Amino acid sequence: MNKNSYFQPVLLMTLVTTIILFGSCNSRQKSQDTIDVAQDRNEERFDDNRLRNDAQFLVNAAEINLRQIQLGQLAKQRGTKTHIKELGKMMEDAHAKSQRDLTILARSKSITIPTSTTDDARDAFENLNRKSGDAFDKEYVEMMVSNNKDAIDTFEKASTDNHDSDIKNWATTTLYDLRKHLDHSIDCQQKTNDMAVRNR
Repeated sequence: MNKNSYFQPVLLMTLVTTIILFGSCNSRQKSQDTIDVAQDRNEERFDDNRLRNDAQFLVNAAEINLRQIQLGQLAKQRGTKTHIKELGKMMEDAHAKSQRDLTILARSKSITIPTSTTDDARDAFENLNRKSGDAFDKEYVEMMVSNNKDAIDTFEKASTDNHDSDIKNWATTTLYDLRKHLDHSIDCQQKTNDMAVRNR
């Protein structure tokens, strides 16, 4: 066998693997950077700590939306129960609308917000994606209860502590939806647990 004919496919495979690995790492780095870039730009733009706090809240709100959209899409695809798929669709739709409104608000205040999720959010997504069947459904509703409680805490603080009146009003209005999401998530969690007990 010609030496070159053996090494060419090996060389090609090594090159392709390197490109894929580099692309994957680069994509992960770029995604994380959107959070860092947003925070850095806002730090440079605003001298007043109150304005920086307003900007940081919008950054956090965008991260919440992006995380919930991503997990909602996964639940629509991988959920095994109708109520799980419906919860996923509701979360995706509601947070996509919230993100559109947030983008307009942030632009009007010259605040930069992230366009992709953090490493932690991607890790949570990947962990959920590894599950299937009842384990997936159970994990998803648990995440939704926990995520919505955290989001409510973030928005409640902003509705009282933030400086800009438009941002405070948006936080207050959004709280109504977040509380509905939490109630619905708790109902779905109860339904999931009841079904698991019946199927034992």
